[in-house]
Amino acid sequence: MRNLDKYKGIIPAFYACYDNEGNVSPKGAEALTKYFVRKGVKGVYVNGSSGECIYQSVADKKLILEHVVQAAEGKLTIIAHVACNNTKDSMDLACHAESLGVDAIAAIPPIYFRLPEYAIAQYWNDISAAAPNTDFVIYNIPQLAGVALTSALFAEMRKNPRVIGVKNSSMPVQDIQMFQEEAGEDYIIFNGPDEQFISGRVMGAEGAIGGTYGAMPELFLKMDRYIRSGDLKIAKEIQYAVNKIIYKMCSAKGNLYGVIKAILRINEKLELGGVRAPLPSLESVDLAIVEEAAGMIRAAKEKYLA
Repeated sequence: MRNLDKYKGIIPAFYACYDNEGNVSPKGAEALTKYFVRKGVKGVYVNGSSGECIYQSVADKKLILEHVVQAAEGKLTIIAHVACNNTKDSMDLACHAESLGVDAIAAIPPIYFRLPEYAIAQYWNDISAAAPNTDFVIYNIPQLAGVALTSALFAEMRKNPRVIGVKNSSMPVQDIQMFQEEAGEDYIIFNGPDEQFISGRVMGAEGAIGGTYGAMPELFLKMDRYIRSGDLKIAKEIQYAVNKIIYKMCSAKGNLYGVIKAILRINEKLELGGVRAPLPSLESVDLAIVEEAAGMIRAAKEKYLA
């Protein structure tokens, strides 16, 4: 049996941090890391979708991860997403992540060209081989990657002893049940879609990684505690409140992560910059939405954290 406790809990997806020129900001990455330490989350998932991974260079990703590890000071579980759209760069990032002492690496499948499952497995296993002493997490997000993790592919990947589980961001909650039942208790399934946090946890996800957690980690931590204590009535009430906030954030013309960074500027005094093109930046019409969503977060925290 493996010790998976360090993955069981709330793990916010880390946001890309930029300076005024749009370059990666080490200062911002360190400030965001320390913010998560203060909030008491289990860990962080670095350089994934919320980190705008497909728009970052290999050097950018290394720089961000280095400053996250440094600022965390061993107080957070760190999962580094290392997938690039080619094996060589992905292996380079995996080796670098292991050299920094991260807890796990993760990867989506290659995108654009539709590869057969044996080629996807080879890609993931090659990446894992570049970090032979580090846990590996499969990232299943078919709505963006264009490739879904099947039972057969998951079974093939479980032959790799470094594979510990799946970050499941597919929308059907049934997938969490399926992966959990197939893998058993020696693997961990992470809930991905924030809007169905409770559903995923109840269906067997013991950890959770999400892109909106960073804007309101206290609310997800509170939901998690209520789920663990069996009080699903209040957990559901908080989930409904969180979902309304998410819907409001998604109503902006600008990209969701730009909205979240603006909210963190208002509510937490964090300066994380905007988003990297071609993601759309916030427009003037979005400012009212940002203010309203920030206020909704403050009101929810006042109501449920008292």
